[in-house]
Amino acid sequence: MNASYVSPWMDEDLSIFRDAVARFVEAEMVPHDEQWRKQQCVGKDIWRKAGDMGLLCTDISADYGGVGGDFRHEAVLYEETSRRGISGFGQGVHSICAHYLENHGTEEQKRRFLPRLASGELIGAIGMSEPAAGSDLQGLRTRAVLDGDSYIVNGSKIFITNGFLAGLIALVVKTSPGEGAKGTSILMVETDNLKGFRVGRILDKMGMKSQDTAELFFEDVRVPAANLLGGAPGQGFYQLMGDLPYERALIAVAGVAAMEGGLAETIRYVKDRKAFGKAIVEFQNTKFKLAELATKTHIARLFVDDIIAKVVAGTLDTVTASMAKYWVTDTQQEVLDECVQLHGGYGYMNEYLVCRLFADSRVQRIYGGTNEIMKELISRAL
Repeated sequence: MNASYVSPWMDEDLSIFRDAVARFVEAEMVPHDEQWRKQQCVGKDIWRKAGDMGLLCTDISADYGGVGGDFRHEAVLYEETSRRGISGFGQGVHSICAHYLENHGTEEQKRRFLPRLASGELIGAIGMSEPAAGSDLQGLRTRAVLDGDSYIVNGSKIFITNGFLAGLIALVVKTSPGEGAKGTSILMVETDNLKGFRVGRILDKMGMKSQDTAELFFEDVRVPAANLLGGAPGQGFYQLMGDLPYERALIAVAGVAAMEGGLAETIRYVKDRKAFGKAIVEFQNTKFKLAELATKTHIARLFVDDIIAKVVAGTLDTVTASMAKYWVTDTQQEVLDECVQLHGGYGYMNEYLVCRLFADSRVQRIYGGTNEIMKELISRAL
């Protein structure tokens, strides 16, 4: 890592904010991470605490209960959790849910839901993936049929981040089957005491053990028509596409932060660990590997810093976001794999941070659109 490098988007106020976030993560999250991994969720209390600290919806307008900052504030929180392996606190998806509302919701929807997301009263989720439809949103089968002043929803969702704890789901549904993208809509579904709604099991995953990724089931669930995002049916595909660059930027931010955290931990380890009478860091192979990892991580940081600046400026395009998502997450796994190797047998133990970071990293190449889909999107622009 380049110790002298400071991200150009950082300033004095953001440095103070980062210090506050780091203290919060160290005091309120890190000590509980092992328990969270055992119970497969972080629980609702930490969301309330984060809301009270002003750490949720940091780039949502203060007019709707948010902090009134910008994407840099979101990036700071994501970096401070990701570099410590706190993968169960699904702030990224929560923020994306809030952005769907701020960017596409009616005035009434914004005022009804956003302050509660900012306070942590509601935990946000995105109900997109289904057993037969992941990256291919055209294959969605969950239906919403208008019946008077309500939609009747039937279907199921899978791999839903924050699914077990979610109080508000941006649910992607078919309102006009047979019309392709034009038949897709988003319903904002409040889950509390919702008849016909059921949360399935928290899924047993390779990594992200403290994340409450779950299956969701809808059987004749009535959702008020007033909860149709934006108020007009058939806008869901457009709404989803408009916010995907933001989501992919968040994934890239998490990726580079995990690389930085894993590399820092590895440098500490090889300086302390001895073999054949000397510290591991003194071996040429270790020096060369660290040089390679530091270079890859620094390149990723420069790329992500440019992405962050583009999000703030409103100029991040789909192709560049896809490049960042695919390249950073591929590089993330390469770097963390080497960090595990430099730890030897200890790198395979869950009590070591690099082990958890490596296991968590694998899904980064899948969610938010697989990296193969990212390459397809990039190739179309060439």
